[in-house]
Parts: sequence; C-alpha cells; structure tokens
Amino acid sequence: MTAPFAMLKPAQGFLGLPPELATSYEDSRAVIIPFGLEASVSYGGGTENGPSAMIASSHEVELFDEDLWCEPVERYGVITAREPVIDNSDIAATLKVLEAMTSAVLDDGKFPLVFGGEHSITPGAIRPFLKKYEDLIILHFDAHADLRDGYEEEYFSHAAAIRRVLDHPTVPIVSCGIRNISKEEIPFYEANKHRITIHWGKDRAKWKVADIVKPLKGRPIYLTFDLDGFDSSLMPSTGTPEPGGLFWEDAMAIIKTASEVGTIVGADINELAPIENLHGPDFLASKLAYKILNYSLGRA
Repeated sequence: MTAPFAMLKPAQGFLGLPPELATSYEDSRAVIIPFGLEASVSYGGGTENGPSAMIASSHEVELFDEDLWCEPVERYGVITAREPVIDNSDIAATLKVLEAMTSAVLDDGKFPLVFGGEHSITPGAIRPFLKKYEDLIILHFDAHADLRDGYEEEYFSHAAAIRRVLDHPTVPIVSCGIRNISKEEIPFYEANKHRITIHWGKDRAKWKVADIVKPLKGRPIYLTFDLDGFDSSLMPSTGTPEPGGLFWEDAMAIIKTASEVGTIVGADINELAPIENLHGPDFLASKLAYKILNYSLGRA
C-alpha cells in the first residue's frame, strides 16, 4: 500500500516515535493530517501554527497510558502527513483539498485525525465520513454553537462550522460545553432540535455521561473538538476563549465512554493558537489527540 501523499519521518511526526515504534503508512492504523487553515478567525489569530505546535509538543507526551495500562500506540501505529500548502484566500477550494486527503486515508481503512487550523476545517474533513456512514453521528466539543449561516460575509466561517456540517440533512450532533450562542442562531437550532442535542456549559455540574453518550450507542462517531470547549483557565491559547468550560476529566469521561458505546471513526482538533513560551495548552492539545487515538484504537 502506497501513501497517498508525503509523510513525515516518524521521529519528526506526531509523538516523535523512535525506530522501534515507527510504522509505515501501510502498517499504521492512524494518520495525522496537519491542516493549518486560518482564513476567517474573528478575534485572536494564530491557528495556522496549531498543527506544528501540537506535533512539537507531542514529542514530550509519555506513551504509557495509565488508564489502559500499556503503550497503546504499539497496538495501532501512527504516521503523520506532511502539511500541504494551504490557500487561505479560498476556504471552499481549500476544504476540497482536505476532503481529498481525508477521503484517501479513510478509503485505505485508516483513522484520520486532522490537526487544525480553525474550526472551518470540519465541513471539509467530515464529508467522506458522511458519504461512507449512513448512520454517522457527530460528537462536538466547543464553547460556541457555530450555527451561524456564515459570518462576516464568509459562508465557511469558523463561526458557521457546525451549520455547514448540518447542511447534510440527516446527520445528528451531540454538542458539549456550549456557552455562547447568538440570537441569529436560535431559529435554526429550535427548528432542528430533533437532531441537535446541546449539553450547555452552564449545566456542567449536572451532566451525566450516560445521558450524553446515549444517542451514540451502536453508531459510528465523528469527533470534532474545538479547544475553546475547555475552560479558558485551562486553554487560553485559542482565538475565542470562554470561561465556564470543560476540564480535562470531563472530556476524558465523555470520550472514553463514547468509544465504549459506539465507534469513533475519525476526528479533528482545532482552534489551537499557540502563545510563545506557554507550553501547557500545546501539550494539552497533543495529549488530547493521543487519548482520542488510544480510546478509539488502542484497547486490547
């Protein structure tokens, strides 16, 4: 099996794997796709540097998983694509590039994990999954509902990421951590409550994980994680931080349980805007990526 596009050497890619843990494209079950699209950010910038920061900080992630009690990467193998040249002047065209990359990886029976970039990557990354899985459901972590029908004259704005995904008329979504929604989004939300389930940030203390994951049972799951879903005290390195968000244990409990009741088939992590010399948020994003892979692919 030949890789559909250029790959980084394992020591340069995600987790900085040594030779004894390095795998070829053919033998890797997971493929990291760095895609630093930054074209519609509306407050702070810097998401174009998110993929490189996540890859660099991942070299410091301990491979032993204390929950699964092993080094799960040995069970699945991961390889990292070389980031393509990205045209920030045309989001629609650029999303077609990402769609083609994700599609190629998915067609080869592998798990694509996309590193953004702003949240506008998701409508492109998810298209091949919507075609492959009739019963796909989306698990969405975010501070914002992202249900605008475009923003600041950009149809594919990061503020419209979930609205563009829901242009697919049947796919349902479970959103966790939402604490920012505009008046303009309410009519679409209320008209689509049959397929949009929101677990509001204001109610986090009352959340029950079993209730959150109930719609995911027995279904293929696409996971999209906007890092501003985390509380801003934990994740300041994002363009639109919000207080009142998730903490690490909240996210881990939901993702782990989701992987037990359904099948996570692909994912993206987006909106990391690295701050120079502030390593914690970059490391958090990298470890989040590793935990998503571990729970999705690394069980015995």
